[in-house]
Amino acid sequence: MKSKFIYFALFVVTMTVSRAQDMERIEFLADSLNLSTEEKEELIAYKVYSDSLENTFDYVYDRTLLGGNVAKLMVPEGYKFLDKEQAQRVLSDIWGNPRDESVMGLLLKKDETPVETSYAIEISYSEEGYIEDEDADDIDYDDLLTEMQSDVAAVNPERSKLGYPTVDLIGWATEPYYDKENKKLYWAKELLFEKSGSNTLNYNIRVLGRKGFMNLNVIGDMETLHDVEANLDPILASVSFNSGYKYSEFDPDLDDVAAYGIGGLIAGKILAKAGFFALILKFWKFIAIGAVALFTGVKKFFFNSKEEPAVIEQNNNSKLS
Repeated sequence: MKSKFIYFALFVVTMTVSRAQDMERIEFLADSLNLSTEEKEELIAYKVYSDSLENTFDYVYDRTLLGGNVAKLMVPEGYKFLDKEQAQRVLSDIWGNPRDESVMGLLLKKDETPVETSYAIEISYSEEGYIEDEDADDIDYDDLLTEMQSDVAAVNPERSKLGYPTVDLIGWATEPYYDKENKKLYWAKELLFEKSGSNTLNYNIRVLGRKGFMNLNVIGDMETLHDVEANLDPILASVSFNSGYKYSEFDPDLDDVAAYGIGGLIAGKILAKAGFFALILKFWKFIAIGAVALFTGVKKFFFNSKEEPAVIEQNNNSKLS
């Protein structure tokens, strides 16, 4: 059996091949790795599929509206954006998720494709009321983490009963931070899914508005954390509410107030009354980002391995609000 190093070499190098696919470069790579004819054909077929699929998308590279006229997105440097319908196509048809009508779009790295993706940023809108932020300065995030870990552990028996893998909340990958002036909140959790060979990153960004919040959810594995944090400032600055939807425009006589504050938003308490398992199903759905798709799809042709892939576990879940 060829070593996993060869697989990762293939993945890294093929990620750098231009969209004007140079087959001679792929063939040279395959020859240098001593791949068989069958393995070489599989690699070429995969790249042809990836490039053909990429050509069917119409990306936005500058600015666009979100949710009609609720908010606007200034696409960060180094990224590209897929609108609502194209994002649904990626999330549902390609990555295997059920449709989620709250999704407004999807950010990808500029030089990546939906099947060759280090991480993606799903953008959605939740109109659940004005979130009061008076509690932001009083939250003990260590206590909050302990509470969240207990909640996650408590639902694992039910997850197993229904055929879903159990999950452990390892801890904060990035401790919550609330920018009170700009009404933006972010935090990241490190998760471990049952039988997964590596931990999963769940990076959450919330932009608060008059009637709810914009949700930017980064989907990837722990290895992407450094890249996400290196780009955090432009990502945070990319989304803002339009006039009529801004946090400062809240009218207590007209607008609803959410039943939770900053702490509840981080802990995901909004759906707890309907059952914590429903919360898990909504926010930990599986996203088949490129490393997973390549490892589980192409790897079987290259290596014929029965080993568990050391990437994000394939399951029906990947994010928790």
